[in-house]
Amino acid sequence: MISYVIRRLLMVIPILLGITLVSFMILQLVPGDPAQIILGLEAEPEQLDALRQKLGLDKPVLVQYAVFLKNTLKGDLGESIRTRNDVVAEIWPRFLNTLRLTVTSILLATIIGLIVGCIAAMRQNTKVDYIVMAGVLLGISTPTFWSGLLIILVFSVNLGWFPAGGATGFASLVLPAVTLAAPAAAMTARMARSSLLEVFRQDYIRTARAKGQKESKVIYKHALRNALIPTLTVVGLQFGYLMGGAVLVETIFTWPGLGRLLVDAIFNRDYPVVQGGIMIFAFSFVIVNLIVDILYAYLDPRISYE
Repeated sequence: MISYVIRRLLMVIPILLGITLVSFMILQLVPGDPAQIILGLEAEPEQLDALRQKLGLDKPVLVQYAVFLKNTLKGDLGESIRTRNDVVAEIWPRFLNTLRLTVTSILLATIIGLIVGCIAAMRQNTKVDYIVMAGVLLGISTPTFWSGLLIILVFSVNLGWFPAGGATGFASLVLPAVTLAAPAAAMTARMARSSLLEVFRQDYIRTARAKGQKESKVIYKHALRNALIPTLTVVGLQFGYLMGGAVLVETIFTWPGLGRLLVDAIFNRDYPVVQGGIMIFAFSFVIVNLIVDILYAYLDPRISYE
């Protein structure tokens, strides 16, 4: 297992290099001049040239990328073009906020999704199953920006139970976490139901029932653990999607996360901040998938990475 983890971590290096190269080249193709954005439309050409030279924007694209890559390998992501602050200092608190929102959402989505999926599988082809699947379809198909606004209208404006935005405490985390978790919970419930129905058809489940074991023991001891393997894959992928897709929720609820910071950085052509944020998102996604692979071996002893 240790050798497998080391191999996977080594694979992160070329993945991150490829991501930085592609994102760097795409940013260079985006119309707009960072110097013009900083100094304004009325800036003199001499001022623009001086600022481009100071920021290193006058050099060829490949040279700029080589300088960026060299500094990154030293642990230096550079300075923000817009604020002149260290990129790590700007990104880190925003990343922690996004991570807090995402972890809360994925835990909420996993718990609700597994419970709802189990109920639907145990009541297959009944009214309960039909209602659950209708709710799953609604959760998957509802746009996040619309559900977020609806949740604010009901629970903040009308009922006044939670704040409509900001990051002032646990109460301000509830509404964005629920909004972000809703489609992920629907996907998890759908996968858990399908996996459980497939497991229910296996011989060892029929044998356990024939021995007279309680239905709850059959489900939670024998069926659920095997059904969690494909469900865990969905949860791992959902975590990565929630990290990247949190930008909409962060914008709706004015949550000070990394997604909002990246959107502002893209509009301001703040290349170092965008590059640093993309690297953190990519690294987080790879680490989460590594954790999922390790959990496979824990859930199913037949799986070995040696």
